[in-house]
Amino acid sequence: VGQKPVANYVLAAVTQFTLGSRRVTLKARGRAISKAVDAAEVVRRFMGEKVDIATVKITSEKVGEPGKERIVSAIEIILERKD
Repeated sequence: VGQKPVANYVLAAVTQFTLGSRRVTLKARGRAISKAVDAAEVVRRFMGEKVDIATVKITSEKVGEPGKERIVSAIEIILERKD
């Protein structure tokens, strides 16, 4: 998840579920974390009882060039289809 509107990520996730995927993973870092959470919630509400949030992992990652590294928060949200 990045700079595009939340609707783009929602559409991509719903499309994957429609095509038969059992799991969709949304990953984001830094300021995009809120968009990933929004997209996951919209997908969950849109798909109703068919999709649930399986896991949420919160981590920190080092980014940047050596000597200019900084730590950025990251999130991974796994949506899973129910049968």
